[in-house]
Amino acid sequence: MTAEGGHGLDTHTPGGGVGGSRRGHRRRLGDVVAGRRRYAGRGHAAARHRGYGARRVTATTTATANTTGADAAAQAPRPPRLPRDFRGRGKWIVRDLGITVPFTWEGRDGDSRMVAGGPQYPIWFTNLIHRGALYTLTYKWPGLTEHPCSRIPGFDLETLNRKLGTARFVGREILQGNPNRYVNHWRVGVVVPQLPPGKFLRFPPTLGDIYVDQRDRGTFWQVLQFGIQNPYDPELDEWLVMDTFEHRPGRVTLPARCSPPV
Repeated sequence: MTAEGGHGLDTHTPGGGVGGSRRGHRRRLGDVVAGRRRYAGRGHAAARHRGYGARRVTATTTATANTTGADAAAQAPRPPRLPRDFRGRGKWIVRDLGITVPFTWEGRDGDSRMVAGGPQYPIWFTNLIHRGALYTLTYKWPGLTEHPCSRIPGFDLETLNRKLGTARFVGREILQGNPNRYVNHWRVGVVVPQLPPGKFLRFPPTLGDIYVDQRDRGTFWQVLQFGIQNPYDPELDEWLVMDTFEHRPGRVTLPARCSPPV
């Protein structure tokens, strides 16, 4: 998901974890198809602590070399699906900038809101799906001097979940931490232009790796984003890592600066 500007997804962790990606209408799972943690520490110095990162992944392969595409599809679990009501906390990570900030992601009646950082942190943004539109507002980002709220109409929870329904199953994995998370790893993204197999020039504006609980495809534990929809970050990637994810209604409010047109 993202705040105004961009955020997308990728995987594999520099420094002992799975690494990832980020923004684009700035941080949208929402964008990636488009959203942070119990924060250990206080203040700017803690926010920039490089010790916080995506969880280390232990992978378990699920297909053999002789597995066909049809066999793999039959073995795959159902793809991720963001629920209508949820709330969770975690962290938002921009590893190349050395920044980690608190993150919250909440949903209510199909609307949802991500908030990363705050006025005391080096980055601060919000991404929302609200009444059929996608909003992104970046309050703070290194080197950013403009802070408009962007709005993309025609985007709601079902739009997001339809895109998530096209995700490819990577495998069953363990995100090592306290506690360990047993997850299904999925890859989703946007590639343009849409052309048949063959020798064509293609571009991936946004890619994302999504890790959902093996027992519940609606419980999201980690999202790694990468793509040109994350233009504020030099390496074009950001990650979100959840510490909690509960299936009960959260609080979703539209910032005054993002008031919809009358």
